[in-house]
Amino acid sequence: MENKDNYKTIDQPTEEILFKEKNSKFFGYAFPVTNTDEVKIYLDQLKKKHFGAVHFCYAYQIGTEKMEFRANDDGEPNNSAGIPIYGQIQSFELTNILIVVVRYFGGTKLGVGGLITAYKTAAQMVLENALIVNKTINLYFKITFDYKNINKVMRIIKEKQLEIQSQKMEENCEVIIVTRKKNAERIVDIFNSLFEISISKID
Repeated sequence: MENKDNYKTIDQPTEEILFKEKNSKFFGYAFPVTNTDEVKIYLDQLKKKHFGAVHFCYAYQIGTEKMEFRANDDGEPNNSAGIPIYGQIQSFELTNILIVVVRYFGGTKLGVGGLITAYKTAAQMVLENALIVNKTINLYFKITFDYKNINKVMRIIKEKQLEIQSQKMEENCEVIIVTRKKNAERIVDIFNSLFEISISKID
């Protein structure tokens, strides 16, 4: 079976959406993220923007091979906010994404069932308005060789249409290439079969 080497995400932050339920207002946002520092930056921005809001509930999923996720209820009853938001990330099969739903309390309690529905709906509305893109999982390799072997290396790079990330052409040469995950094994085998040329994966 071929390894899956693409994933779905969003390229840019979404427009703000508003969902109202019994005078409570739920503002929904989605952001592309690749680490938890970015999550914190976006949450801080929203807390400045909505300084009168009571709850900043969110969920994120980061990673393409090893997934890291978190769902946060931010003071709402357990599992009534973060998990319904995270459920929408899973339902749309997304990663490298943060969804935040900001709630202003409208004076009427919604109950746990009402909260679950409201947070789920707000997250769903955000994703329905988001521009979802497909991206490939790329791997990076370093090829090292003597200058005399440059033509051999460059011929393969050209034939296999590999992208060069950087190159150092001296007596000892180094080329960093990028390839889709599904092609990686074949590329490594080709370079490994060549005399005086070595290839190693960069993590």
